[in-house]
Amino acid sequence: MDNSQEITAEEFENIQNNEELLVLVKQKNGSYNKVKKTLLYNKELRLLQIELVKLQRWASKENKRIAVVFEGRDAAGKGGNIRRFMEHLNPRSSRLVALNKPTEIEKGQWYFQRYIKELPNPGEIVFFDRSWYNRAVVEPVMGFCSEQQYKEFLVQVPEFEHMMYEDGLIIIKFWLSISKDEQLKRFEGRKENPLKRWKFSPVDKKGQTLWDRYTHYKGEMFSKTHTSYSPWMIIKTNDKKVARLEAMRHVLSQFNYDGKADAKTILNPDPNVVMRYYRSNIQID
Repeated sequence: MDNSQEITAEEFENIQNNEELLVLVKQKNGSYNKVKKTLLYNKELRLLQIELVKLQRWASKENKRIAVVFEGRDAAGKGGNIRRFMEHLNPRSSRLVALNKPTEIEKGQWYFQRYIKELPNPGEIVFFDRSWYNRAVVEPVMGFCSEQQYKEFLVQVPEFEHMMYEDGLIIIKFWLSISKDEQLKRFEGRKENPLKRWKFSPVDKKGQTLWDRYTHYKGEMFSKTHTSYSPWMIIKTNDKKVARLEAMRHVLSQFNYDGKADAKTILNPDPNVVMRYYRSNIQID
């Protein structure tokens, strides 16, 4: 039997801080653990975003070029992750790249050409919501490229990324890993939420039926494009909020930026959530 009581407007207005809110929730026999988890997440998010602002300032001063690539199946949380990364960054030196399908002219160009134009300038951090890796998984799964184009791509990617590495461009590659059940749950949520319905596309619908084909091409991508100079970092994203925080920690852990020693939170990611790709990894997707 549920004996929980609602918090009144007057009680809510009298709350001075988060600690008092938790005490009141506990008294009312409400969702104490859920509220506590949300408050902890918001606190950690703020502390990590402060560090990202420091990182951006340092990158701008030192003329660093940083590209953070987010890949993963549909509904894995790429957009949500990037939004939290960029929320408080200076838009003059940070950018989101989420390209539409190629035009007829772009189809006739070298595949990487349209992505090269989007690479970071000195002092800039660029976030890719999908990237040149479209050709590694989505395109072959959906039949949007030929077998020859696919094979050429896999041969060229390590060379392409090595040239960037040698030129001092820093690439961080994330694969957001989601289970089949969780993906289905998120698809259903998108269809029911009028604010998220635009996210649900015909390609999404095939995500579940073509799950095994995605898995095959994902494995091929890792084995051919995971290198010492441009490794794949896998993030477990069944818990969206944990995934966001740990992705931020990983990025921050890669740089010795000014003011890092003064951070008020842990900057090393949880190895149970963020891990380098290894052939022996047991992956949820």
